[in-house]
Amino acid sequence: MRDLDETDLEILSLLAEDARRPFSEIGSAVGLSGPAVSDRVDRLRESGVINNFTIDVDRAQLRAGVPVLVEVDPPADAVSTVRERVRDSDAVEHVFVTAEGDVVFYARIEAGNVRTWLDGLLEDVSDPEYSVTLVESVEWTPSVDGVEFALTCAECGNTVDSEGESARIDGEVYHFCCPSCLSRFEDRYREIEEGV
Repeated sequence: MRDLDETDLEILSLLAEDARRPFSEIGSAVGLSGPAVSDRVDRLRESGVINNFTIDVDRAQLRAGVPVLVEVDPPADAVSTVRERVRDSDAVEHVFVTAEGDVVFYARIEAGNVRTWLDGLLEDVSDPEYSVTLVESVEWTPSVDGVEFALTCAECGNTVDSEGESARIDGEVYHFCCPSCLSRFEDRYREIEEGV
């Protein structure tokens, strides 16, 4: 396990701007070879810092409906249900859940059918309150500038430094600040598996 450094942050920033940027170009910008950048990206993926690479599609160019921002105020026991339904909808591009339990999302919905679509999406939710705002323009600018990355121990929540450890358990990568946290986590994981 190693700490994330300034070079990792520069690589992440360049990938956030354009995930298809060649590693050789990134290497020139950060002072590494293309293969060295590739190794770092592999480590960032393995550690869970990079989850996947994606594209930013301008749906306006595809005539994909009316852009709206929807804020739903569901009952407290329905927040997870609403979030999952919204997340799984093809029309939705971005979903946020506020600290107050509101579900806010950006979507493109067929003109004239916004209320009908929302009523269908929320049909089993008792008395959901929502507001719909027509969006004039959207700008999505993912960035890692000004962010400090620190891996968190899966057992105790402390920051994982260069003396920490990582382990793959059932296909998932977990990070630990020390060997004793790793051991406790594995023991508890086995107990849960045996109890199932």
